[in-house]
Amino acid sequence: MVGVFKRSLSFPNKLPNRPPKPSFSHHIRSISLPCRSHPLISQLRDAITELRICSSKFHNRTSSWLCDGLSRLKEVHDSLADILQLPQSQESLRRHPTWVDNLLEDFLLFIDVYGIFRTSVLALKEEQLAAQVAVRKRDDSKIDLYIKSQKKIAKEMSKLAYTIGDISSRRSDPGFYKLSITDAQLVSVIEDVIEVTVSVSVALFNGISMSLDSRKLSWRGVMMRLNKRAKKVKVEEGIQELQQVDAESLLGLRKKDEEEVRMILKRMQDLEGCIGGIENGGEKVFRSLINSRVSLLNALTK
Repeated sequence: MVGVFKRSLSFPNKLPNRPPKPSFSHHIRSISLPCRSHPLISQLRDAITELRICSSKFHNRTSSWLCDGLSRLKEVHDSLADILQLPQSQESLRRHPTWVDNLLEDFLLFIDVYGIFRTSVLALKEEQLAAQVAVRKRDDSKIDLYIKSQKKIAKEMSKLAYTIGDISSRRSDPGFYKLSITDAQLVSVIEDVIEVTVSVSVALFNGISMSLDSRKLSWRGVMMRLNKRAKKVKVEEGIQELQQVDAESLLGLRKKDEEEVRMILKRMQDLEGCIGGIENGGEKVFRSLINSRVSLLNALTK
């Protein structure tokens, strides 16, 4: 008797001519993921964050705070200049000539403003040295001229703050959604540099202006007394060292005794060091702004 066998169908586990799937012991990064930022861009972002934290301190504003802000601003623009010299950065910038042209105009305005700032600080330094001589001679007429010059410089500083603050209002949208990942990273960090340069400069200029104009200080004092919620309101502060020698303390020198005059001279000598630090910091920022603009120009011409 012959047995009955049932037909069975079998399918191969592997397709013919298909090589076996290799096994990997490590993860393969997909090329579709965003590429990592250049280390210099990451460093620049960290510097920008630190500068924002520094400039946001509305209380305890001293000459050290002001000079530190100028020093950090210089470092930010030095880092930007290094990034702009990278071949990949120059290629990205050449792909967006219109945006770079607007950027060049902004940097030109920065340079003009800081050029005027340097001139104003130099004038303040000269007036302050002349005022020390007037205090020693108890020359009230020369002190009157010094007070007037302070108010004039305060007004100039206020104008500089207004001028540089206008940059933010006229910035055009770079259109990040149209950019490649690499281009967007570069454009984004440059936009952050512009924004932090504006905000820090406005805080510095307004701080000096507030310190030199005694009328602003008096009006601010009235408003602080009237406003019961003044502690919750961010008010621009002056620079402590610049406020130590105010108009009221310099008036009526002939009626002051020797000890009072000696104390005034001591404060004015401290003020001289403060102004020297501001002058040095402003000079360095001015130079770094020029270097950044030159790097931008080189990116377009190479």
